[in-house]
Amino acid sequence: MLRDELGIQIHIHREDLRTILRQLQALGVGWVKVQVSWKLYQPHPDAYAEDRLAELDRLVEAAANNNIKVLLNVSKAPEWSRPTTELDGPPLDYGLYRDFLAFLAGRYQGNVAAYELWNEPNLKREWNGIPLSAAELTRLIAAGAEGIRQSDSQALIISSAPATTGINDGITAIDDRVYLRGMLEAGVGDIVDGIGVHPYGWANPPDSSYAEPDRSVPTHNNHPSFFFSDTLSDYKALLSEYGVTDPLWATEFGWGSFDQIADEKGDPAQPPQGAEFMADVSEWEQAAYLLRALEIGRHDETLGPMIIWNLNFGPLLGDEFSESGYSILRPDGSRRPAYRSLEHAKKA
Repeated sequence: MLRDELGIQIHIHREDLRTILRQLQALGVGWVKVQVSWKLYQPHPDAYAEDRLAELDRLVEAAANNNIKVLLNVSKAPEWSRPTTELDGPPLDYGLYRDFLAFLAGRYQGNVAAYELWNEPNLKREWNGIPLSAAELTRLIAAGAEGIRQSDSQALIISSAPATTGINDGITAIDDRVYLRGMLEAGVGDIVDGIGVHPYGWANPPDSSYAEPDRSVPTHNNHPSFFFSDTLSDYKALLSEYGVTDPLWATEFGWGSFDQIADEKGDPAQPPQGAEFMADVSEWEQAAYLLRALEIGRHDETLGPMIIWNLNFGPLLGDEFSESGYSILRPDGSRRPAYRSLEHAKKA
């Protein structure tokens, strides 16, 4: 994988930036992704959280000084802008999203290379307050894109990646393929510079497919959304169908493993409910799958940057959250084989 195409998502709040930068340099990444939770950065209509902006300022400056490009994912509207305070969701007035993105793009003009507009909007937990709708998401993206281009015409705009869930009840979730088709029908390809995709593999190897699954994988093997290769191929087919030539940006991908994660008593920790499949992925398989996925991406001209989820959520969240299974640092801060493999691949 070429350095310019490889990235990783990090957590920066109250973290030691010097340590993070050393880790990014060791991994040889060309991109770093941070989620800007809008509700935390603008807690009141007329006030920004200066402490969080200062942290982001330092990260953006440090990345620029180290030739690392920054991707900001901006989602989660403030409670004061929404019809409900339950879960997360969009604002009632999409102009507020436009204004916030214009503010960010103006603050970081020339130093933030790309913005991803919203996160997994086909899930109720990310789009609560109004019905799930690809057309509405596309309207929100259009408003956000207007704000960014008003302040930084050179920044790239990436569409929100739907979550791959295998659920299509229209309430909890809309199937990601169905949802992406709705986005394309609503004209998202005319608004953005790249199409976001989250090609997670659950416990399935990256070359496995729904048509020819690995028979040793006991769960999450009965739907194309559970397969890295199927998600990429299905998205490419949809883009071709609608004549969209924008590259696919894998703004999140990875394999979760709870191997070698201990609970507070020092006993082997079990994956949290809903992430039981992580018990079927060893740390070494996690590393091998990541490297193979990056190799696939290196030979695919339709793919843009590939952003690994994640670097350091393990030390942040401990053994009780699924995010720690995806982290390439264990909860105790030690480096997993995935980290060491990426570090070695950089030197090769």
